[in-house]
Amino acid sequence: MESDNTKIVRARDIMHKGVVSIDGMATASEAVAIMRSENVPSLLVKKRHKDDAWGILVIQDLIAGVIIPGRSPAEVNVYEIMTKPVITVPADMDIRYVARLIYRAGIRRAPVEEGGEIVGIISLSSLVLDNELF
Repeated sequence: MESDNTKIVRARDIMHKGVVSIDGMATASEAVAIMRSENVPSLLVKKRHKDDAWGILVIQDLIAGVIIPGRSPAEVNVYEIMTKPVITVPADMDIRYVARLIYRAGIRRAPVEEGGEIVGIISLSSLVLDNELF
């Protein structure tokens, strides 16, 4: 049982708020240029319509979808190599459950959702390094 003095740390408390997005029709070359300029390891792939699912493009997608098969980054669209649907976490979720979800899903980061919108992104490293658990 938690004491009244224990503050529950939520996903919104440690998420990174600067989520950078891209359209699925963009090329892998364009995606990497954005990742470099924004200094981010992932891009949120925009929904095509309100009933669509979010996607995410991470470094591993670029390696598996472009580098390993030897494809030209200028000829590969983001939608071909992205991960979709993406696992999102509610902004008010306790980070203990966020950690369990991300770890068990075998992913490194997940967008944080609130009110149907992506408001941030949380990663395994932010769970350890960006809060006061340790």
